[in-house]
Amino acid sequence: MTAAVRRRPGAAADRRRADRHAAADRRRADRRAAADRRWAARLGAAAGLLVTLVALLLAPATPASAHAVLLSTSPTASSVVSSGPSEVVLTFSEGVRAVSGKIRVIAPDGSRADRGEPSVKGAVLTIPVDATARGTYLVTYRVISADSHPVPGAFTFSVGAPSTPPTDSGTDSRLNPVVDNAVKVANYLGYLGLLLLIGPALVLAALWPRRLPRRGPARLAWSGLGLLAFATLADLWLQVPYTNGGGLFDVTGSGLGDVLGSAYGTTHLVRLGLLAAAAFLLRPLFAGPIGRTDGIILAVLGGAALFTWPLAGHPSASPAPAVSVVVDAVHLGSMAVWLGGLVMLAAFLLRRADERELDAILPIWSRWAALAVAALLLAGTVQGLIEVATPKALVDTTYGRLLLAKIVLFALVIAVAAYSRSLVRGRTAAGRPGTMRRAVLVELVITAVVLGLSATLVQTTPARTASAEVAGAPDGYFSATLNSPLYSLQVEVDPAERGNNSVHLYAYTKDNRPQPVKEWKVTAALPSAGIEPIEAPLLPLSDNHATGEINLPAAGQWQLRITVRTSDIDQATVTATVPIK
Repeated sequence: MTAAVRRRPGAAADRRRADRHAAADRRRADRRAAADRRWAARLGAAAGLLVTLVALLLAPATPASAHAVLLSTSPTASSVVSSGPSEVVLTFSEGVRAVSGKIRVIAPDGSRADRGEPSVKGAVLTIPVDATARGTYLVTYRVISADSHPVPGAFTFSVGAPSTPPTDSGTDSRLNPVVDNAVKVANYLGYLGLLLLIGPALVLAALWPRRLPRRGPARLAWSGLGLLAFATLADLWLQVPYTNGGGLFDVTGSGLGDVLGSAYGTTHLVRLGLLAAAAFLLRPLFAGPIGRTDGIILAVLGGAALFTWPLAGHPSASPAPAVSVVVDAVHLGSMAVWLGGLVMLAAFLLRRADERELDAILPIWSRWAALAVAALLLAGTVQGLIEVATPKALVDTTYGRLLLAKIVLFALVIAVAAYSRSLVRGRTAAGRPGTMRRAVLVELVITAVVLGLSATLVQTTPARTASAEVAGAPDGYFSATLNSPLYSLQVEVDPAERGNNSVHLYAYTKDNRPQPVKEWKVTAALPSAGIEPIEAPLLPLSDNHATGEINLPAAGQWQLRITVRTSDIDQATVTATVPIK
């Protein structure tokens, strides 16, 4: 019995030593497992980056361009020419790509007058035609800007004399409204997924209390990642009918191949590759704190992914693409940090963290939010100056008006955010989490509308180019050459805006010599607004030149009708459509 008692302390010591060794072995095994997980995460990230690199290497070299707009046509839109042209030439503001099967010329009898495939050289689209028949021809077109947006349109010209315009019985070149709205929804979901991913990742990496479980924020972040991946794939799918025309399911293999081979497709494939790489590093972050190296890699991947949005849209096609791409990425990243952090505050921290933890977290978050808002304001201001260009375009274009609405809503959000910041600085936010949470929810509701406006803005022609959308009409001026069997007439309307306008008419013979004119007559009508023809008094300044003043009270496509009598028995009438802003 005594021996047994004596042996017990030694046995216990042995067990303790064995337990310590086992614990040490487990710690070493855990460290090795953690190291293996980190290396696996980095290997997965490297695989995702490899996919990204391959997509970049396969990317086509394309010049930067904006929403292309039609600047001029030959023959001039709405003009009357004495003999049929052998080709119709459309000149755009930027280089374009023709959409197969969507460029047609319809003869007066409704038959196809275009012959062969149209050719594109830079910004000039040439359509070979057989226009020998007299009457009015209809030209319909659909081209793709270098920033991936479709540019559809139509115009008429007449040979010999105008006739009833024909109709195009082919497939519609206009944008399908269901597809247009689906693209905007996909853009919205992409923004939503981005902030739901970045917000939880940032808060878990830097602000999350150790005692709180990470399962809820992790689920939110995975949802954001899945939503972002879905929106990216939806963008690629919808880009086919968006650019080529058709419904949601009018997607062919060749059309999808064209999209994937374009700069637009490349940026989206790069985004998917970066998301795949980031997913491997997010898993250990959602399980617990991660090392500094993994955090830096994750931040680099996130920053690179942000650039895929501006590179696939308007910023890459702006007059200063390098500046626009950077400020747009900053704008998007600041939005994601701010709104994603607000979601984390409202959904988790203000509900689960205690007062001591909130006292430590909220001042740090308040500084981050202030920096994000400052970056948003600065980047948004630079972006607005580039995309709008003039104060007039801010109120005269759809893009400008949407931007104004976004600014007003953003000002409301700033006011609510200032109230929240005053609670934090007054050291009352931690003790009043309910009040703070309500303020955050108000911010989120307003910014949800702002995100909707942003999703619409990226599909809207920038204000800097919207004013050039009328063919043959430089800003504030209209000029066209009209032809009749008797003469050629140069027409000028200045400033081509509502109110008083100066009209100048120059008549020439077929061999381009001054054509003496016995009598001039000009009327202007706006049938769409019910405005009957208004006659303009004209003052002859020379044998072939007359001028006059006419008041055009409304914006729209005014029908200008000009009758020129060259002798006692010879006269001819020509017409033109003048866009008045």
